[in-house]
Amino acid sequence: MKTHFRSFLRGILTGSLFLFIVFSVTGQALSPRITKYDMSVRLDPVSRIVNGHMILDWKNPSQDTIHELRFHMYLNAFKNSESTFWIESGGKLRGIRARGNDSLIWGWEKILKMETAGGVDLAGGIRYIHPDDQNDKDQTVISVPLHEPVMPGDSIRLLIDFRSKLPRIFARTGYFDDYFLVAQWFPKIGVYEPAGMRYAVKGQWNCHQFHAHSEFYANFSVYKVNITLPEKFIVGAVGELTGKKQNDDGTVTWHYEAYDVVDFAWTASPHFKVVNDQWKDVKIRVLLQPEHFDQADRHTQSVKAALSFFNAHLGTYPYKTLTIVDPPLGGGGSGGMEYPTFFTADCFWKMSPRVRFTEDVVIHEFGHNYFMGILATNEFEEAWMDEGFNTWFETRIMDSTYGVKTSFVGFPKFHFGDLESQRLRYTTMKDPKISEVFNTAWGFPEGAYSAMSYSKTTTWMETLHRLVGDRTMDDIMKTYYQRWKFKHPCGRDFIAVVNEVVKKEHGNEFGENMNWFFDDVLYGTDVCDYKLAGISNKKVKPTEGIFDADGRMIYKGRTKSKNVSYHSKVVIERLGEVIMPEEVLIHFENGKEITEKWDGKARVQTYSFTGPEKVVWARIDPENKILIDINLTNNSRQIKPPKALFWRYALKYLFALQNMMLNFSIFS
Repeated sequence: MKTHFRSFLRGILTGSLFLFIVFSVTGQALSPRITKYDMSVRLDPVSRIVNGHMILDWKNPSQDTIHELRFHMYLNAFKNSESTFWIESGGKLRGIRARGNDSLIWGWEKILKMETAGGVDLAGGIRYIHPDDQNDKDQTVISVPLHEPVMPGDSIRLLIDFRSKLPRIFARTGYFDDYFLVAQWFPKIGVYEPAGMRYAVKGQWNCHQFHAHSEFYANFSVYKVNITLPEKFIVGAVGELTGKKQNDDGTVTWHYEAYDVVDFAWTASPHFKVVNDQWKDVKIRVLLQPEHFDQADRHTQSVKAALSFFNAHLGTYPYKTLTIVDPPLGGGGSGGMEYPTFFTADCFWKMSPRVRFTEDVVIHEFGHNYFMGILATNEFEEAWMDEGFNTWFETRIMDSTYGVKTSFVGFPKFHFGDLESQRLRYTTMKDPKISEVFNTAWGFPEGAYSAMSYSKTTTWMETLHRLVGDRTMDDIMKTYYQRWKFKHPCGRDFIAVVNEVVKKEHGNEFGENMNWFFDDVLYGTDVCDYKLAGISNKKVKPTEGIFDADGRMIYKGRTKSKNVSYHSKVVIERLGEVIMPEEVLIHFENGKEITEKWDGKARVQTYSFTGPEKVVWARIDPENKILIDINLTNNSRQIKPPKALFWRYALKYLFALQNMMLNFSIFS
């Protein structure tokens, strides 16, 4: 009994100490705050090495007894050509290749010391593991056996000394000359998922290797970080700057704190030009390259548009700061990367304001504060919940701010919108059936990760939006955000919210639930394609022949009538396997229109009419709701135009152009 009592007492005291440490550093906690990192680090800009000391507090969130800890050692992805990341990427990411043939292009991460608060050494037991593949040369995940287990609800404190060598930038992190983007740079503990969390049947460590296409998944944490480097450098980081200290050796220590965030990254350069702005109570800080200083408004105005839209259509931005980093030309590989309250953009010198690439990147990367940041999904395993949802919001903000047909490129005679560019990226794939969207980031066939995770997901999210309507879609997203913010939702959780809200607001209009929709667009590989196959109008022939009347047989001959009537048919074919509810608009020559509703299930659907007017044209999905339809050019059809030569070809041209514009809105 004494042993059990001591363990019980130790658990209470340790847990209480952890809670005191975490909750006393700030006010109301927004998240579970599973970990707390207290770091003091120093950058040597010549060797490009960060030396760090870290006090890590980790709380066991489960009812399991934990005998080992697992850590990400992300920078070892850049250690040599035998890492899983290097094998998958070939030393190239997003079109940028690692340059050079010297030791400076490589990066690595090393633990110099790891011990418990009681002085027990753990470093000697560290071993590299590879939970995702058979590459025993990969060194991006370590297992740390514990001398004493961490009991349910208990906490452990570790003292860690580490050294990180930054690679020359080509993928996400590193240096270029005297510009530094320091990301994925310290030993970072993995996520322990208790039974019932996401897809965990039993408690498990979720700590994936660094892959070419995957990004990151981590606990909500508290960070207190002291960054020391030469005084010429300007620093930006996740969270809030709480102070600066001038040191006797010509260095400055920058003090940052961040609460309820899933990551910590920072940047430094002596060349940054700083622009400060504000949106409501959010302080905006833009760190620009000198040659891009005249582009400051493009950064601040677009991020304000994003802040406003997200607050209105998803939920309140909960932080007080926002830092935007503009990388130099040679550091472009670090552009377009996202961290809580802090992200990198991408800017070109003298780019026309009609080409809104900068705005697009700013809006997209800001959105990751919600998708990846606050709604901390696992991008290793479900990239669509981060990149896809975020890209869908990006297209909505871009199109609503800069115009549906001009949001990405807006020249008077050449323009196209962001949403349509994303849809075309999916629909023009060589093989749109190459993979389902639901896949691990490293499990996609070559060329499929981006198209499936970003573009196809954006397309079916907008299809869902147009099916259920603005109010319902807003309710879905707001409910999802309120229920799952500062947690780790999975796809099943989102679908449950969709089913709940659609059922409440639409009853059984779309069936008992929306699972049929996700079975096709998320879990399936088939495509949606409906074709308006034909229109015919045949004159109704007058009656003639022998007819019975009053017990007699009467002959009735053919007579001419001024009242001509037609049997008209409209034929639709379902070419794809994906089934969507459809509407068909049918237009008669007198201007009359009929809209038919169809469940979309049959392979061939025929609508027949008899009357004095011919069917002139018909269109499937006249309101353009089903964007997931892979070929919009076959959704319309018309009967032959008048025989006059000019009008015959003019109308053919105009009708073809109209169909093309539905599929690719470039020309007015």
